[in-house]
Amino acid sequence: MKVSVNGHYNFDVEINNDLISVNGIEVVVDAKPLSDTHTHVIYNNKSYNIELVHENKADKTSIIKVNGTTYTIDMEDQYDQLLKQMGMDSGQASKVSEIKAPMPGLVLSVLVTEGQEVSKGESLIVLEAMKMENVIKSPTSGIIKRILISKADKVEKNELLIQFQ
Repeated sequence: MKVSVNGHYNFDVEINNDLISVNGIEVVVDAKPLSDTHTHVIYNNKSYNIELVHENKADKTSIIKVNGTTYTIDMEDQYDQLLKQMGMDSGQASKVSEIKAPMPGLVLSVLVTEGQEVSKGESLIVLEAMKMENVIKSPTSGIIKRILISKADKVEKNELLIQFQ
């Protein structure tokens, strides 16, 4: 498995049963889980308190704190590496360039502007359909290129609403 820390430090990590090797060198650690998100580790006679702050299993990313310092961890297993070699990595596969209306409805509000940078999961539009308010969220992180609708517009299913750069 390839592990990247803060996007700058890269390691090849192998875990077989209780044996851990980093860049081909066996590493001996004494780890004791304290809770679902906290672990105490002793490595080279030094004590480390590790806290899992956030984990995204789908993206294979984590944010951890080690003795109070925050680190962002990105992981790639052999399947991710193979897909990347074939040009089919998940970053490319999940790139979304536009958002279409999931159903016919009335635009109650547009929560973003053209040129705005948005994060995955951020609310973009509130659409009323069948007397219910539906919040349309961004399926990806990116920059809004064009907004093709306005407040009070009526939209049809699959109508183009927003384009990303």
